[in-house]
Amino acid sequence: MFTRILFWVTVLAVMPLLSAVAQSHEHMDMAMPMPPKKAPVKARPAPARTGAATPQPTLPADTSRRPAPSHAMEHLKAGHPGGMDSVSTPAHDHAMPGMAHDSTMAMPGMSHAFSRRLPMSRNGSGTSWHPDQTPLYMWMQHQGPWMLMYHSAVFGRYTSQNFNNANGRGRDRTIDGPNWGMVMAQREVGARGLLNLSLMVSLDPLTETNGGYPLLFQTGESYRNRPLIDRQHPHDLVSGLTVGYTHAFSPDVDLSLYLGYPGEPAIGPVAFMHRISAMPNPDAPLSHHWTDATHITFGVATLGLRYKQFKLEGSNFTGREPDEHRYDFDRPRADSWAARLNWNPTSSLALQASRAFIKSPEALHADEDVTRTTASVLHSRTWGPRRYLASALVWGMNEGHGAHAEHAVLAETNLTLGRPTFYGRYEFVQKDEEELGLELRDADQNRLYPVFNVHALTLGASYRLTGDDFRGPEVHVGGQLTGYVPDELLKGLYGKMPLSASVYVRLNAPWMSMKM
Repeated sequence: MFTRILFWVTVLAVMPLLSAVAQSHEHMDMAMPMPPKKAPVKARPAPARTGAATPQPTLPADTSRRPAPSHAMEHLKAGHPGGMDSVSTPAHDHAMPGMAHDSTMAMPGMSHAFSRRLPMSRNGSGTSWHPDQTPLYMWMQHQGPWMLMYHSAVFGRYTSQNFNNANGRGRDRTIDGPNWGMVMAQREVGARGLLNLSLMVSLDPLTETNGGYPLLFQTGESYRNRPLIDRQHPHDLVSGLTVGYTHAFSPDVDLSLYLGYPGEPAIGPVAFMHRISAMPNPDAPLSHHWTDATHITFGVATLGLRYKQFKLEGSNFTGREPDEHRYDFDRPRADSWAARLNWNPTSSLALQASRAFIKSPEALHADEDVTRTTASVLHSRTWGPRRYLASALVWGMNEGHGAHAEHAVLAETNLTLGRPTFYGRYEFVQKDEEELGLELRDADQNRLYPVFNVHALTLGASYRLTGDDFRGPEVHVGGQLTGYVPDELLKGLYGKMPLSASVYVRLNAPWMSMKM
């Protein structure tokens, strides 16, 4: 109890303290220096029309070796309410993703959610980072000093699981609709501060039944006091309600505080619902509970310190996963801890490594704690309007209560070429008999098989029906096929190579081009 109280007191005290320190160091001011005013040029009388060549005045040489600012940048900064002091510039000298290279600068009031000096396209879920060349799908508007952003994705689909094995386990057919919507609001506070508010909701409890949608080999959480097996649980109605504040000490150094009820602690990469590499795929990854299942946590506080392209974060949060009642707010516990290091070495890469100590995540195994370790590489490359390649390579490991470690590896990619999109996902996941609802024990109740290996490969494609200039939700039609290679001991239950397929209609916020 003492450590929890100490943590929250430190969180509440550190921000105003550091702000006062920053005010006493004016040499670290973020304001860009205004160019010196030129002395007025005195008018000269017109030379007599003698026919001789008029000598031209010689301009003094520019010895500063500093490139002249563009007229567009000067115009923007001059017209911005905060002047040049409040204009954010991206850390990388590249075109901002989602602009299709329409511009090479950040526009006023359009910065990252947790840094006035980073591009908006680096926003991930929670406080995680995307690559800077990640395309943006959202509606945006300004209301006074506030910038408002709206994100959404809705699937209407028919799925058939393990359709090639008449008596195979997990065989199911259904119509479902995974979905989520999000609104973010942010504004600059003074010369150095940035305030961010967000709300995320999901109607999964209404569009999915019986504890979620069918998904072969998926495990995690419970429904009616029974573990969910071969099903993906629905998300809570209120999946995110957060507030964040960032204080900049210099263009290279930010300190941020993030509070969520619910929110997302500093664990793993961008959650699958918000990863551009996973955007066309309606299925949650089988490795969800090895990497990003904590993206909905009822009670989280995260402190983050950015230095240039690095960010170190620490979180205190509730370890227990959300209960099966998806319309309420679970009790916060603040009993778990996590740390994450982010690094964006280039505009097309985002790397992270994290480790978390999670207290009693599963309600059916309240005495079991989990130590989760993750590492990931996200890549995104944009080369034209609605033309990009986004990929992810993610590894996660769960170590539970002194038992064996279980590993998961995910590799996915999304190639969008205007209207058509082609995507794929490969996963390797290790699951034990308890997760799969099997009781394979010897006479002394020891597990006969520590883990079962499962491989899964998904290939899919979609096509955008709406036009390039349509500003309503984009409409896509698509389909995918997933093949599984289960452990030899599981083939008697699921079949030698189970197959699952889906066809769907997807609606999402439009791709945003920020043409100047």
